[in-house]
Amino acid sequence: MPDEANRISLIGFGEAGTAFAEGLARTVHVRAYDIKTTDPAAAPAMREAYRRLGIDGAATPAEALASADIVISVVTADQAIAAAAEAAGSIRPGALYCDFNSVAPATKRRAAAVIEGAGAVYADVAVMAPVLPKRLSVPLLVSSPDVEEICARLQAVGFSPRPAGEAVGRASTIKMLRSVMVKGIEALTAECFLACARAGVADEVAASLDASWKEGGWLDRTDYNLDRMMVHGVRRAAEMEEVALTLADLDLPSDMAEAISASQRRIGALGLEAAEGFDLKAERLLGALAKRQREAA
Repeated sequence: MPDEANRISLIGFGEAGTAFAEGLARTVHVRAYDIKTTDPAAAPAMREAYRRLGIDGAATPAEALASADIVISVVTADQAIAAAAEAAGSIRPGALYCDFNSVAPATKRRAAAVIEGAGAVYADVAVMAPVLPKRLSVPLLVSSPDVEEICARLQAVGFSPRPAGEAVGRASTIKMLRSVMVKGIEALTAECFLACARAGVADEVAASLDASWKEGGWLDRTDYNLDRMMVHGVRRAAEMEEVALTLADLDLPSDMAEAISASQRRIGALGLEAAEGFDLKAERLLGALAKRQREAA
């Protein structure tokens, strides 16, 4: 039987909400609301999904939140603030509002102010891997003034949280900045290997990359990459302009190549000598970039 002492409401019932509900419903009482239930064409499928998973569907956010001890917001990024504002009108004082949405730290802080203004507890939760197939075991980072207690509550219902600090926005900062690399690599992969496929050189380029890929952790790789940009950035920017022309000749877009050229030139033009180790490189680069920004203001 579900544990009635931990009543959970899901706001948003897309892929993440559905995946979480499947695990949660085995041990706790779950109620869900999704805006798609207001669409007559989508509502029957939503009701069937609720029935199949053994959870209660709500017709409105207020109905979903009326008796919730824990609220989990898993809406689209552009709806995170609207969802928090809607929840603030119905959430019970002292209830825990877990904002799982992939949004900027500033957006999380705005949502926190709204939720805390209603007397509830806000948690910034960052989902650090694809929800499927892990579901409840997907790694989570949590930041909140009550972070240890919140992690314990999430763990008690089946999640796998780790504390990221007491400042709301810290968990999301880690998530957002990690996404620069993860989503950036995806975009680079598409631009590079679609062009390789069109040019008929995918095997050769892949073999060259395999042979030149450096072993080691990300900070070691970053230290090496920043060294190359500081010393050779201007020359590499010119090369990337030629890469953009190559892509144009293949009748393909060159968004990444053009952005890479600008980034290489920005760092190379600073005229800095390479420093030993990532920390010193980062200190010099951040100082020089801040100075240039002040001069341009």
